[in-house]
This record gives sequence, C-alpha cells and structure tokens, in this order.
Amino acid sequence: MTLVKLPVGFGRLWTAQTVSSLGDGVTHAALPLLAVALTRDPMALAVVTAAGTLPWLLFGVLGGALVDRWDRRRTMWVTDAVRAVLLIVPAAAAAFDVLSIPLLAGTAFLLALGGLFFDTAATAYLPDLLRRDPALLERANARLRGAQTATSGFAGPPAGSALLALGRSVPLLADAVSFALSALLVRSLPAVPRPAAHARESLLRQARAGASYVFKDRLLLGLALRPAVGNIAFLAVETVLALFAHERLGVGALGFGLLLTAEATGGLLGAGIASFLGRRLGTGTALTCTATVEGLAILGLAAAPNAYVAGLALAVCGAGMGATMVLGPSLRQAIVPAHLMGRVASTSRMLAMCAAPFGAFLGGWLATAYDLRTPLYAAAGLLLAMTAVTATMTSNRRVEAALNDTRPQPVQTAAT
Repeated sequence: MTLVKLPVGFGRLWTAQTVSSLGDGVTHAALPLLAVALTRDPMALAVVTAAGTLPWLLFGVLGGALVDRWDRRRTMWVTDAVRAVLLIVPAAAAAFDVLSIPLLAGTAFLLALGGLFFDTAATAYLPDLLRRDPALLERANARLRGAQTATSGFAGPPAGSALLALGRSVPLLADAVSFALSALLVRSLPAVPRPAAHARESLLRQARAGASYVFKDRLLLGLALRPAVGNIAFLAVETVLALFAHERLGVGALGFGLLLTAEATGGLLGAGIASFLGRRLGTGTALTCTATVEGLAILGLAAAPNAYVAGLALAVCGAGMGATMVLGPSLRQAIVPAHLMGRVASTSRMLAMCAAPFGAFLGGWLATAYDLRTPLYAAAGLLLAMTAVTATMTSNRRVEAALNDTRPQPVQTAAT
C-alpha cells in the first residue's frame, strides 16, 4: 500500500511547533529555577506552578468557542507573536534584577493562556489541512507528538538550565525567539476554509453546545475520560515518584533523571508505532490495549524491586501513553465537525486539566496515610478500571460507525 504524502504545509506546521516546543522546554526548566533563586518558600513556588494550569481551568471551554469563531491560522501566529513580546518583560526584569514571584506567576499564567489558544487552534486547523483523512491524521500526530517529546522533554530542559547559567534573562529571550520564529512559519501556512459563523448565538451558548456535544456522544466521552482519569492516576504517581525513587529504589538525582528519560524514550517509541497499532488492531482495540499496558506498567512500577525494573516499567508506560496520545486526538479530529472542533478539543483538554489536581492530592494523601507504594497501586487500579469502563465506549464497531458517518455518501441516481 502506497502512503499518501503529507502536504507541504504540514512540514511548516511541524517545524513551527517543534521550534516552539523547544522554547517551551527551555522555559519549563527556567521558570522554577528562577523562582527558586528568588525564594525558598514552597507556597510561593507552588503559586508559580499553579499559575500555569489556571487558564485551562478558567477559560478552557470559552477559549474553544472563541477559536471556533476566529480564523485558526491567524489565531496561532498572533498568539505566538504576543507570547514573544510578552517574554521580553520578565527578561528585562531579570536583566535589571527586579524580577519577582508575582511577575513570574503572571508570566506563567499568560504563557499558558496563549498555549490554550494556540493548541486549540492547531488541533482544529490540522484536520482541515489534511482533509480529515484518519490515516494522515495519525501519521501527522505521531510526528508532532514525537517532536514535542524530543524537544520539550529531552532537549529543552537541559538547554534551559544551561542558558540560565549565562544569565537570568537568556532562557526567556531564547523562548521569545522560538515564539517569533513559530509565528513567522505559521503565518506562511496555507489558508483553510473558515467554519460558518453563528453570529446570533452568544459565546456562552456556543461553549455549552461544544461541551454538550462531548457528553452526549459516547465515543467522544470515552476519548475524553481516558486522559481525565489518566491524569488523576499519573499525577498521583508523579507526586511521589521522586521520593519513591530515593527511598524505595535508592537512586539520587541523576538516577531519577534517567528514570524520566526512560519514560520519555518509551513515549517516542509509542508515538512511532501508534499508526501501526491502529491499522493492525483497529483504533478502538488499540486504545484499549495501550490503556491496559499503562495500567499494568504502573503496577510493575509499584512492585519494582530496583531501579532497573522501575525504568523498564516507566518506559513501557511511556510507550502506552505515547501511542494513546496519537490515536485518541487523531480519531477525534477525524470525526468532529469542523465548526465544533475547537470547542470539543478544549472541553476534552479542560477535563484532563481539572482532573490533575485531584491526582496530586490523592497521591500525597495515600503516601502520608499508608506507604509510598500505595499511590502507585491505586493509580494502576484506577487505570485498569477506567480501561474496563471505556472499552465499549471506544470499541472498533463504534469507531467505524463514527468514521462512516463522516465519509461522503454516494449519490444515488434513479434507474432508467
């Protein structure tokens, strides 16, 4: 079977998002380090971290409704241009030694708000660019996911730490440059048809319509529940993972970094084989299998007797997550109508973001009340239970029916 080539425009979009992800990785490492240089108060540091999650919690659905009203390509490049200018403010403050925790928290909030609009617009733009072809969407998302993991997960954080050694403003300026380059690349992308406007409908009514569309469709609801429940489980693990690695596995800072690298490496592998799994098993069955793999891998991590087994478990879990994060969004992009794509994508993302704090609280409480392994066992049980519940919601039969509904129906002519 000959694979259809991805359009030239996708290459520019991939480059733009890769450059921007590298800058995100730089800032992801630099912001906490800049905060630590200003204060050792844990609550002040938590404010900077929490500020980066608030936009999705506060404006997720409304942001999707706005994206469905606006031109998606213009939304992306304007957002990146604004973020490039925004970063000049904390960079200048760092250079003149007037940087503060409130300024860092405000920067984290506004960067995340820009990310809400850019990510939602990019998610809505891609299906139109690729003509809603499921196979092309899987290949495109696999490449985007792989590049994001490699840049923001591998290259970005070490680069951010290294640039910070050159000066407090340097990593912030580097991220500003990445946003500016991304804006220029996105501006050169081909235009796609703009969804039909609904001028008489209020923004709030449009937002409710997008959320309702997700909750009334069992397939879309199943696709949304996986990352939402998964975030509860994974945040429960992440909350105690560093302490678990130190006290139960006997590894230091370097060993902990290697464990995270193993997970990221698995994520790259999973993203790379996602399309193969979808073709071989069917998208619905593949999603059930990858979710099962994630749950079993966390179970293996909980029972790991040493760091080597833990690293293998994290790599396997990362592979499952990487494949899931290609297959799920690709299917959603293929079946959701263009005029609802922004709202559906942002609703799903908001559910996942809202679930994350519960996971962090759950992990901390279980570790305090019982043992460091308890949150891991609880997370594994939660993932496996979620897999059982959503298996029929995202079955191959339901997936194929949804895809058939989106395909053009043949025109019937009367017999002569």
